[in-house]
Amino acid sequence: MSYQLENTQQGEKYNTIFSKVPAAERRKRNSRSRLRKRLLLGTYIVLLMLPLYWLLNMSLQTNSEILGSMTLWPQNLTFDNYIGIFTNPSWYMGYVNSIMYVVMNMIITMLVALPAAYAFSRYKFIGDKHLFFWLLTNLMAPPAVFLLPYFQLYYSVGLFDTHIAVALAHCLFNIPLAIWILEGFMSSVPKEIDETAYIDGYSFPKFFVKIFIPMISSGIGVVLFFLFMFSWVELLLARTLTSTDAQPIGMIMTRTSTASGIDWGTLAAAGMLTIVPGILVVYFVRNHIAKGFALGRT
Repeated sequence: MSYQLENTQQGEKYNTIFSKVPAAERRKRNSRSRLRKRLLLGTYIVLLMLPLYWLLNMSLQTNSEILGSMTLWPQNLTFDNYIGIFTNPSWYMGYVNSIMYVVMNMIITMLVALPAAYAFSRYKFIGDKHLFFWLLTNLMAPPAVFLLPYFQLYYSVGLFDTHIAVALAHCLFNIPLAIWILEGFMSSVPKEIDETAYIDGYSFPKFFVKIFIPMISSGIGVVLFFLFMFSWVELLLARTLTSTDAQPIGMIMTRTSTASGIDWGTLAAAGMLTIVPGILVVYFVRNHIAKGFALGRT
């Protein structure tokens, strides 16, 4: 009792002292606190955007200017690096190849992960937890472990140097991730909704497409974001399982290194163009990502 009385007296003392501080002084302190926060945030944004700006700066310069002296902006602005990429089939087809197998992987993964995650979230069966854990263990293995088996298998069945080969290889890592994330979102949906839909006469496909999927749209947006990011930046499997017809842009970017040196301008322009698809994906699923990070397993 004495301890609580002492705490109460101290609280009243602090409140009395705080009330004696002039309102102008309190506003001054709050403004200083906001200013410090803005300065920290501004510094963080500048440090975050500095490499991107420098990459853009290099992409608009010639090699002689890049190697000659350090400039904060292009002295002789040129778009030849971008023109060279868009007019050379070996360059722009790298982007087309990458987008093709990324989209294939996203479609295949979602077709498999959605019903699998629903089964894990709604039904109990023998070995369900062990199977779920086994799926997650696939994420722990590095892609290099599967290089030789995939290469030999795809070469034997005629899938080597095709887009579907890279898409299927990425499914080994993306499907477990998608199931894990979607299962968390689906488990948060009450089972009574399923029963109510069946009572109202909905078939399972109709219920799943028209009612259930819209309810977990935030989770689907998060999954699509992670699927795109993994397949777009993954290079080891994509490089090993392709040679000419389905080479990703990451592999083609290595061609800038020749005996005469590195074509820094073209390499910087190609790097800037690889960022554009990621920006577009984040823009279109930004609302789902914000909700998904707040609600699901992420």
